[in-house]
Amino acid sequence: MTETIETVDVQGTAIGVGTVIAMACLVYGTVVSRTIVGIEATTIAMWVFAGTFLAVGTLHAAYGSGSLAWGYGGAAAGWLFVLLGTSSVQIGIGLLLLGLSGAYILLVSRRLRSEAASEAA
Repeated sequence: MTETIETVDVQGTAIGVGTVIAMACLVYGTVVSRTIVGIEATTIAMWVFAGTFLAVGTLHAAYGSGSLAWGYGGAAAGWLFVLLGTSSVQIGIGLLLLGLSGAYILLVSRRLRSEAASEAA
């Protein structure tokens, strides 16, 4: 169970780094220029979030936490639907995937922390 706790710690760091990069893109887009190398800063920030979820899912898969890997993979797929969607149906599917994946990640994370706490006691 030690691997699960270490993975969750890496998860927080990866999400934090992704969030800081996305926020930096948004601040640059607000203060300096609306575009970064010709691409809207908000679009780059959303791609950073999609990449963050994909990276965290890959980390969980590498550490053998399949349930969280699927959850974060679903969130990354949701972002792809939102970013690449050309219709409201595709974007709606992406938002639905994001919501369901987020709820799944929350439930699995709580279960893993509860198991770790009961093993420590």
